[in-house]
Amino acid sequence: ATWGEVLSACCVHSAPEWFMILVGFVLVCFFLYFFLLGLDIMGTSAKVLGGCTAGTILGDDTNPVAALMIGILATVLMQSSSTTTSIVVSLVGADTIPARQAIYMIMGANIGTSVTNTIVAMGQMGDGDQLERAFAGATVHDLFNFLTVSILFPVELITGYLFRVTEAITSGVVVEKGDKWVGPIKKIVSPVGALIIKADKKLITAVAKSAGLSDDDPDKVTCESKYPTKCDDPDKPTKDTCKAGIINCDSKTNACPAFFQAGATLSDDEVSGGVCFFISLVILVVCLIGLVTVLQKMLLGMSTRILYKATNINGYLAILVGVGITILVQSSSITTSTLTPLVGIGALRLEQMLPLTLGANIGTTVTAFLASLVSGKVVSLQVALAHLLFNITGIVIFYPIPFMRKIPINGARALGKATRLWRGFPIVYIFTLFIVLPLILFGISALFNQGSVSFTVLGAVLV
Repeated sequence: ATWGEVLSACCVHSAPEWFMILVGFVLVCFFLYFFLLGLDIMGTSAKVLGGCTAGTILGDDTNPVAALMIGILATVLMQSSSTTTSIVVSLVGADTIPARQAIYMIMGANIGTSVTNTIVAMGQMGDGDQLERAFAGATVHDLFNFLTVSILFPVELITGYLFRVTEAITSGVVVEKGDKWVGPIKKIVSPVGALIIKADKKLITAVAKSAGLSDDDPDKVTCESKYPTKCDDPDKPTKDTCKAGIINCDSKTNACPAFFQAGATLSDDEVSGGVCFFISLVILVVCLIGLVTVLQKMLLGMSTRILYKATNINGYLAILVGVGITILVQSSSITTSTLTPLVGIGALRLEQMLPLTLGANIGTTVTAFLASLVSGKVVSLQVALAHLLFNITGIVIFYPIPFMRKIPINGARALGKATRLWRGFPIVYIFTLFIVLPLILFGISALFNQGSVSFTVLGAVLV
C-alpha cells in the first residue's frame, strides 16, 4: 500500500461517514477512559490485597536469586512495577537494603510488570484469532524481559556490571530533594478511582522499611497494628477524623473512598480489595469488548495492507513513542495493556508491538528517578540509573540485530499458537511463570539463608 491509499482510506469520506467516525471516536474515548480506570482500580485493589505481604518480603535482606523472585512476586501482588521500584528505591535511600540487592529486585519487577497485559489479552478469549494475536502481543513483552534477565542476571552476579557502571556515573553527584510529579493521565483517572478505593502506599513502604526489625521493637510497623480503623464520626468518615489501614482516605479531598469502613479489620479491607479487584476485571472485560467492537466497525472495509502501512513506523521511532506514552501515563502496564487489544484486532503487527513495549520499559524507569529525587540520596539515584541501564542494555542486545530481534517475536508467536490448542493456556501460563515458579525458586534460595548445614544441603540437592 502507498501513503496515498492510506490518506484516501483515512480522510476521504462523505458527511454521514464523518458523523459515524465522530460517534466512533467518542465511543473509543469513553471505553478507553473506563479501561484505564479499570486498570487503576485493579492496581489499587492488588495493593490492598497483597501490599502488606509485598512490603514484608521487599524489606528482607536476602541473596540475589531470592531478591529477583521477590521483585517478581511483589510486582505481581501489587500489579505495578512503578510501585515496586519506587518502594525499592525508598528502601535503598533509607539504608534498609543494599543497592546490589535492589538491582536484582528491579530486574524481577521488570518481569512481574508484564503480567498485566497478559491478563488483558485473556479478555479476547471469545475469538480464537484475536486471542492468538493478542496473547502473542502480550507475551512478546514477557519474553523480552525474561531473556534480558537470563543474560544480565548472571553477568551482574559475576561482574557487578550494573552496580559498577552506575556507581561510577553517580560518583560525586549531589541529589537535591524534589517534588513528586503526577502524569496527566493519572490526574484524569486517579481521582475517580480514589472515590472507589485508595491504597496507602506509604504504609506498604513503612512495612518494608521495618521488616528486618524484631517484633518487640517500637519502630516496627505492621499492617495489623493499624487495625481496627477508627473514626470520630463513623457516619461521616474523613481523612482528618479517621485512623485508616491499608485502605486510606484521600489527603487532597479529605474524603474517604466508598470501600472504606470505620471499625474495619485487616481481613475486612482485604475482602474489599478482592471485591474491587473483581469489579475491575469486569470493567476491563466490558471495556475491552466495547473497544474491540467499535474499532472493528471503524476499520471495516480497510484492507490489512493499508492498516499495516499506517502503523509501520521506524522501529527506533516506535521505541521513542513508547517512552513518551509511558512517561505520560506513568505506567508501562497501562501502555502495553492498551496496545494489546490493537494487536488482537490486527491493527498493530507484532513487529511494531515489540519496539513500543521496549520504549515502555524505558519510560517506566522515570518513576524510579522521581522516587530517587524525593529520597534525596545518591545511592537511590544509582539504583534508578541501574534500572534504566538494565533496559537499555537489553534493547542493545536484542533489537538492533534482526536475528536477535526475531527470538522474542518468534517465541511470542509460538505462545500465541498454543492458545489454538487450548484457550485456557494463558491462565496456566500466568499461574506457572508468575506465581508457582517464582515461589518455588524463592523457597529453594531461602534454604541457603537459614544458617543451617542441613537446609543448605537440602537446597543443593533440590537445585
